[in-house]
Amino acid sequence: MLELKTAAQIEAMRSAGGVLAACHRELRSRIKPGVTTAELDRFAEQFMLDHGTKPEQKGYHGYPFATCASVNDVICHGFPDDRPLEDGDIVTIDMVVNKDGWLADSAWSYQVGSGVSEQAKKLLEVTKAALYLGIRQAVVGNRLGDIGHIIQSFAEAHGYGVVRNFTGHGIGQYMHEEPTVLHFGKPGKGMRLKPGMVLTIEPMLTTGTYETFIDADGWTARTMDGSLCAQYEHTIAITEDGPVILTDQGD
Repeated sequence: MLELKTAAQIEAMRSAGGVLAACHRELRSRIKPGVTTAELDRFAEQFMLDHGTKPEQKGYHGYPFATCASVNDVICHGFPDDRPLEDGDIVTIDMVVNKDGWLADSAWSYQVGSGVSEQAKKLLEVTKAALYLGIRQAVVGNRLGDIGHIIQSFAEAHGYGVVRNFTGHGIGQYMHEEPTVLHFGKPGKGMRLKPGMVLTIEPMLTTGTYETFIDADGWTARTMDGSLCAQYEHTIAITEDGPVILTDQGD
């Protein structure tokens, strides 16, 4: 069931999003060669706790970490581990913050060191731009297909695959609510956007195929061909005045 949020509830989610955005800003300077994603995960969890929030992902369907850490060919849901990040890697950190029962969700992809390839830099640039193009379509009266279409058109015009198996979603007091937000589709199709909807837009683009497989851990999703993947995600509210980014990092 679609649950429209009140202005007060959206403000509660914006408060959670403020903590999440601040955590991402802190992570920027900590992501470097030699650092492990397990260290980043511990930092993020403590940051949330220190700011009166908690990591909603930890324990979700048995997921054991506060963040997802997805390196290079990992699309999403990667386990933080003790392998040092290497110069030239790209890593996506995804987290959900719970503040007083209201949630915010944001993933961000980062370069590791100065040796990141031009191919990887371009992927990051286009994926981030695709997110903001999608957000601009998130206006009252448009449909979900308008969001997916602009993302898909932009990504494929640059030669990138658009992951189909993982999507954006509604969010509120639960991590995954209605509606499902596809990052591909046809304009004018799908649910019409209404004031009070809060959802995530989180395109995952690859330098190769959009096809995926899941590791033996049951969580880690990778590109089928080993190609690089990047993801950028914001939680947004649909309002009469346009989309409001609740996880804005100020960039």
